[in-house]
Amino acid sequence: MTLVGLALVQAIKSRALELGFDRVAIGPAGPPAHAAAFERWLDTGRAGTMDYLADTRHERLDPSRLLVGCRSVIAVALNYARGDEPEWRGVARYARSADYHDTMRPRLHALRDYVSAAAGAQSRASLDTSAVLERDLAAAAGLGWIGKNTNLLAQGLGSYFFIGLVLTTAELPADDAQPDRCGTCTACLDACPTAAFDAPYSLDARRCIAYLTIEHRGPIPEEFHAPIGDWLFGCDICQEVCPWNRHAPAAREIVPATPPPPPEALLAMTDAEFRERFRGSPLKRARREGLARSAAIVLANRRRAAS
Repeated sequence: MTLVGLALVQAIKSRALELGFDRVAIGPAGPPAHAAAFERWLDTGRAGTMDYLADTRHERLDPSRLLVGCRSVIAVALNYARGDEPEWRGVARYARSADYHDTMRPRLHALRDYVSAAAGAQSRASLDTSAVLERDLAAAAGLGWIGKNTNLLAQGLGSYFFIGLVLTTAELPADDAQPDRCGTCTACLDACPTAAFDAPYSLDARRCIAYLTIEHRGPIPEEFHAPIGDWLFGCDICQEVCPWNRHAPAAREIVPATPPPPPEALLAMTDAEFRERFRGSPLKRARREGLARSAAIVLANRRRAAS
């Protein structure tokens, strides 16, 4: 690593932290390590109805399709960890604030512009709306390691964080990848109420509560109704039981958001009321029909538990 390269990397990392990101790492822009596994996952139907993943599979396997000449990746993490909040019962932690895209995107654009100017390169910001395997690229950069629950884990941060990327044509010295620190622990696999993990590091989305309550369109199979319990939107169980999250720090900033109304009110909402209530909220991803469907299941589970 040259002194010039070292100074550039340090400047980029300092700028990322100044912008409010909690971690930053730099890695290569080669093909994702799990490219073959990703294709098998798609081909065996484990992506469920998330057809957009198959439609963009080739782009996701090669970062240079997103940015021609891409040589390096700057990966950042933004912590969203929160404690128990009864008013947000049944909502995954990541969705308890304003839409993270609105929080992350301006910062990523600012970092992109800084990298381009400092390195004299072409750069592109990428969030989860871009066709890249951001988790793999972030792991290759050393932001963390991929855990048995398929989430990215980081020492001292856990897994409650958003991932953002800046792809650049600059060739930057890479950080070391992090070793897998899951060891023999299987807490996440054992705790999943729908047995969504068919093996360590392998998730069948069709059985995942987060997928069923957010991404899936149409009726939820009866076999998953009872295991869904109180989850209206998303699921944190495999993260809640992870030892690496026991001492994870709370997020430094929380953009206030309004908790959802009781399930009974969700069932009665009109489309207009839904749009007004969840404007700027991640919960709008499920659409009114999806949130009402989950609310009906939650109410049935509560009645069953009370009888």
